[in-house]
Amino acid sequence: MRNEQFPDQACSVARALEIVGEWWTLLLIREAFLGTRRFGEFERNLGVAKNVLSERLSKLVACGVLERVDVPGRGNPRDYRLTEKGRDLFPVLVALMQWGDRWAAPAGPPLRLLERSTGEEIAALCVRGASGAALAPQEVRIAPGPGADEKIRRRLADAASEILPR
Repeated sequence: MRNEQFPDQACSVARALEIVGEWWTLLLIREAFLGTRRFGEFERNLGVAKNVLSERLSKLVACGVLERVDVPGRGNPRDYRLTEKGRDLFPVLVALMQWGDRWAAPAGPPLRLLERSTGEEIAALCVRGASGAALAPQEVRIAPGPGADEKIRRRLADAASEILPR
């Protein structure tokens, strides 16, 4: 169900969920990263109903995450390709995959991500400070950004402005 309050919230997480928060959406994006391009391939690889697939693909195109590209010499078929906005979701998918590998894959990771040039498995993603050091949630504080509204400014003024306050 669509939450109509998200576009009005000064919350980047809520706004991002408006685009990628529906059940099939991140799986479609994952498939696009795996090289799936055609409607029928998405349908076959995911087992998603045609009406749901059509709706989600249209939304991702409208939001600028995917683009439809005409394929010359093949009649009317079109490919779906990730845009820059879509490719910027790569670390999000990797983080979800790594979290799922740790907490939801009792038999172990079903896939491994390897660095192409070395063949080595990629390191776990983490939040890093400006120095490059890994940061725990307790080492991060929150401050209003340029897009903060008055509600956020008041909330941060009244709160500890820490993630996972002590």
